[in-house]
Amino acid sequence: MGATSHIFVALPVLDELDYLPRTLKCIFNQNYKNFTVYIIVNQPDNWWKDENKINICLNNEITLKWLYSLNNSKINIIDKSSKGHGWKGKEGGIGYARKTVMDSIIPNAQDKDLIVSLDADTTFGDRYFEAIHNIFQENPMAVGLSVPYYHNLTNDEIIDRAILRYEIYMRYYSLNLWRINSPYNFTALGSAIVVPVWAYKSVEGLSPKQGGEDFYFLQKLRNFGELLNYLPEKVHPAARLSNRVAFGTGPALIKGTNNNWNSYPIYNSVFFDEILETYNNLDKLYVKDIQTPLIKFINNNSKNNVWDLLRKNYPDKEKFVKACHEKINALRILQYLKYRHNLSENISDENKLIDFFKKYFEDECYIFNDKLTHFSFENENIKNLDKMRNFLFIKEEQLQKGNLLAKNGIFVNN
Repeated sequence: MGATSHIFVALPVLDELDYLPRTLKCIFNQNYKNFTVYIIVNQPDNWWKDENKINICLNNEITLKWLYSLNNSKINIIDKSSKGHGWKGKEGGIGYARKTVMDSIIPNAQDKDLIVSLDADTTFGDRYFEAIHNIFQENPMAVGLSVPYYHNLTNDEIIDRAILRYEIYMRYYSLNLWRINSPYNFTALGSAIVVPVWAYKSVEGLSPKQGGEDFYFLQKLRNFGELLNYLPEKVHPAARLSNRVAFGTGPALIKGTNNNWNSYPIYNSVFFDEILETYNNLDKLYVKDIQTPLIKFINNNSKNNVWDLLRKNYPDKEKFVKACHEKINALRILQYLKYRHNLSENISDENKLIDFFKKYFEDECYIFNDKLTHFSFENENIKNLDKMRNFLFIKEEQLQKGNLLAKNGIFVNN
């Protein structure tokens, strides 16, 4: 075991007074006490002059006063919301907030220390920090961790129906990436990322995008090295409507409660098989150009022959294959799936999901009784949707844990 790492919590806050106390309680209830919290309360400065945003400004003002009143030496407060201190110009958004708070940690941290990215509406158990510390002690070369998540239900049927559908969509997507052995089989949640300080510095930090910064950051880390995706402890992001960011759970739930799931379709599992076809032929691609649906898509969206350039820059086959995966990265996979989805036949999300269950979990479908035959997202009761979510959650966790054990030379039967 190496030396004990200090944990630095990076916590962006915007209009979170109703949620932040609960998250801070989770932090200070940790049995691992070697931590410091960095909180950035943030908003664009011009919101003070916007009557539609003034309530957020006032919420942030009260939040700052409350945080200062705690007088807690473990809490470092970054004020990017008071008049004259907020974001100016093109700055702002969750990407800038997350980057600013993480960058503020770096001068005070050692390379072996860990940055835990959270959101102010996220809860977790008392052993969360301990589990994080232990897994990086056991995997010192890991460049990051995509923490497993689980949304607790709210007892509001409309919200619960939406969050269950959204989580089923995410876990279905993830399981298909696992199935084809994609290097990008992570789920990006800003409230569920851990990065060692040395790795953060090595990749030159997080890029300050207006939204999706967590996705691009994990992709960058994965291209740099080994990304973990298993932890015995879970985070529980809040299932709530929110339009504070362009992408993510909040906007998805707003669309979902209006029965608009166009941005979160169940992609036909056949499309993932097409990606797998390319993976399986990268050795051939090292020698000469080949044709697969995915390669054709990439070629059609590239000015030059991508593969000739990779062959020239990476004459070693192993490095060539790695470079190909970096070209067929998480973003490119999503773009391809959207492209294929838009061209595909009109098959319902329910039928694609049913086909997936029957094809890959045929022996276990009995837990749904006859529900797969008549399954409908809109009409299914919450209990059965939750059962499906939990089934996918367990399958994903088994793969995450089995993958970690295999990396560490431990082989088990799931």
